[in-house]
Amino acid sequence: MDILLDSHTVLWFFEDDVRLSKTAIEAICNAENKKYVSIATLWEVAIKYGLGKLKLDGGVSAFTENVHENGFILLEIVPEHIFEVASLPLIHRDPFDRLLVAQAIFEDMAIVTSDSNILKYGINSIR
Repeated sequence: MDILLDSHTVLWFFEDDVRLSKTAIEAICNAENKKYVSIATLWEVAIKYGLGKLKLDGGVSAFTENVHENGFILLEIVPEHIFEVASLPLIHRDPFDRLLVAQAIFEDMAIVTSDSNILKYGINSIR
């Protein structure tokens, strides 16, 4: 299965945060699953880090290295993802999360998230 990790999911996974469910951990650790992290997540992390809202040992570059070291695949943003965003109902106002929803829909991926607004889109998800 192809899975797309929401931004908080990646951060919680790296931090061994107890808020990450056993089901999510199992999906991420399952070698049969292809795990993707969107470029939008890197962008969001960089913004929050730059604003001082997010603490990262080693900064954004270390975060990105950790993405690669864990075997996660970076998902580029393509025009079709943007077209999908335009067709989404305005359930979620966060532009990064809306893009992740669009990417998950267009790429036919399950999204690993605990964000209740993302779950309202009725897409394939792992909580």
